Amino acid sequence: MKNDANIVPFASQSKHSSAPSGKLPAVLVSTRDKAATLLRSYIQELFANADDALFEMADRATSNNEQNSLFEAMRDLRLKRKNIERSFLQQLFESFADLNQYQIGQPPSLQTPSFESLSLVQNDELEESVAIDSMVAKVKRRDELALQQLSARFNHVLSRKMTEDNNPLSPNVLSANFIKSCNSINFSINIKLIILKLFEKHVISQLDSLYQDVNTLLIDADILPSLKISSAQKKPSSSAIYSHNQVSDHAAAIAEIRSDELHIAFSELQEMLSQLRGNVFPDRQVPADAVPISSNDLMRLLSHMQQHLPSQPTQDQDLRKQLDQLLIRAGSHSQEARVVGQVDDDVINLVAMLFEFILDDRNIPDSLKALIARLQIPLLKAAVLDKTFFNRGNHPARRLLNEIASAALGWSEHDSERRDSLYQKIENIVQRTLTEFTDDPNIFNELLVDFIAFTGNERRRSELLEQRTRDAEEGRARAEAAREHVEQELNTRLLGRTLPEVVVQLLQDAWSKVLLLSYLKSGNDSSEWRDNLATMDDLIWSIEPHDDAEARLKLLQIVPLLLRQLRTGFSNAAIDPFVASHFFSRLEALHVQAFQRYKKKTAIAVTSSEDLSENTAESIAVVPADITLNELPEELHQAALQQQEPAVMVEVQEEIILHHAESTDNATHKVVLSDDDPALLQVDSLYTGSWIEFIQDDQRKLRCKLAAIIKPTGRYIFVNRSGVKVLEKNRMSLAIEFKNNAITLLDNALLFDRALESVIGNLRRLKNN
Repeated sequence: MKNDANIVPFASQSKHSSAPSGKLPAVLVSTRDKAATLLRSYIQELFANADDALFEMADRATSNNEQNSLFEAMRDLRLKRKNIERSFLQQLFESFADLNQYQIGQPPSLQTPSFESLSLVQNDELEESVAIDSMVAKVKRRDELALQQLSARFNHVLSRKMTEDNNPLSPNVLSANFIKSCNSINFSINIKLIILKLFEKHVISQLDSLYQDVNTLLIDADILPSLKISSAQKKPSSSAIYSHNQVSDHAAAIAEIRSDELHIAFSELQEMLSQLRGNVFPDRQVPADAVPISSNDLMRLLSHMQQHLPSQPTQDQDLRKQLDQLLIRAGSHSQEARVVGQVDDDVINLVAMLFEFILDDRNIPDSLKALIARLQIPLLKAAVLDKTFFNRGNHPARRLLNEIASAALGWSEHDSERRDSLYQKIENIVQRTLTEFTDDPNIFNELLVDFIAFTGNERRRSELLEQRTRDAEEGRARAEAAREHVEQELNTRLLGRTLPEVVVQLLQDAWSKVLLLSYLKSGNDSSEWRDNLATMDDLIWSIEPHDDAEARLKLLQIVPLLLRQLRTGFSNAAIDPFVASHFFSRLEALHVQAFQRYKKKTAIAVTSSEDLSENTAESIAVVPADITLNELPEELHQAALQQQEPAVMVEVQEEIILHHAESTDNATHKVVLSDDDPALLQVDSLYTGSWIEFIQDDQRKLRCKLAAIIKPTGRYIFVNRSGVKVLEKNRMSLAIEFKNNAITLLDNALLFDRALESVIGNLRRLKNN
């Protein structure tokens, strides 16, 4: 039923009265739109990562069939991703529209049967249901309270009540909707399970954030703002929920009952810091009468520093020194010493250590480090607002930093900053953060969605170019395999033999192209390939001397067909007609000479070079052994003239090598490493998607991604972040560059997580020492 919730009735009604059956309350329209926006971003993130995941699996596939099925799934997802996204969101809208459409005990059409109740299902369906059951169970364990309260708020404004399982935002309904949206593609069960895993990673795992935002929206709309949490309810592990300016009462209640792990993590960090004070970290010189400032006062001081950062990006920011100066100035006005509270001081120290790691990280180009350094104060403010910042992996501020670092991985220092769209976008994100972020962390969500949309568009363009590069290189590899096969066939027949020069030229320069075309088109098991080889064998046989009558009869039979096959092959391979005509006239002279070598008076059929398709009876001449030039028919006159000069004979002494495009890796290496050399093992550990920094001959650094490993030729193809091919190497040349320390592997793991892991590791090491 079409949703007409935007029509406002004139009849007066209570602010939150239940809407008439069939009409969605306006507050739920806002909820639906908020959820749709978030889910759309999650789905887009899923598709943005699906190609990499499927391609990596395809590269590790153990059979051609498995690899082909993964590539087919990639193509289908690319073609139908918009349809899947549209269908998924359409079902979301329909499920909201149906909320007031069913009676109690009569579930709506969107409700899916419980997977536990399915007893007679096929094996594929069983595997699918088990995967969904697992996803749903994880969310219910983690976000049971948030979902319960969301359902309670929905029921507060609905005329017909629903259960948690019927909630349009419940994990089982969203999973069923996604499966239904993907049914337009006939995936095999193994592919379907991979896509479900991606759905769990990029959508289901983020439902806690969605529930927080939606619950907050309803609280702000005064829908059960004082909903109490029963002590019997299970403690969730969802993150804090922010209102516009401060943590809401509801969020504070959730924070109190949140899983202890979040608090333990920060308390452990505090404990390690406290044990290192006076040893690694100097004790703070705090006057006895010093008054700790509140977190709100600290936020105001940090906002002041944030607004007065230098206009030019710099990595040199001594926040502690600047903050102390501000506190001294504040103390001089109030006539009392002011200091930062111990908890906030620990937060400052942790963020400082995180950024010390980040700004020393060689994976980020220096020019972009200067931009990222400007985010230190905003991230410090985010950590002061929410101490779970250090444990909450999906915190939007952390995710924004990770996304920026991930996008910056392929950025080279010589890229033009003024013209480069990525640099300009990061600069814009940083500037907006500095300008707009005061104490509302929702700005990070907005900036994150904006940046993901930008990088998603860039990623799709680069992936398209990467795919074209891979296709071109794979085509090139097939062409090289075909060339090697043709060379082998030519050398088998010609090497070491003495033959007329025209025949060697014809086979090497012209017929080789016919063979290449048939190999690429049909393969070496095809009848076309075998027929073309047979034509080559017939040609060589036809110009050899034969004295017995049976051979002469065979020559009489095959020459017309041979010339016809040669002409057809030349035409299919688009050989220059002038070149073909020259070959045919010289070849015909050879055949005339072959006929005249016979001493017996035998009728010999010679096909006219003017029209091979005419009736052979019209082009037959009787050529006795003692024939003279004047007795020859007119159409063979020119050929007989040519045969007066003996054909130039050549001995094929060297292997025939057909012309081919040179590799961009032209270096020849005298050094050959042993198979167990560590450098070769490093090369073998590379996988498609690896980011590498090459130090070039002029000492400039080139960052590129391994886009393809062409196994038949052993070539490694590298592209820049735009997907354009920039380098090609073979296994040995890569190993030698590794050995010479001219290659650095870049770490594409999440930047913030690596930084936090490093900080925790250092603190534990210092503590143990």
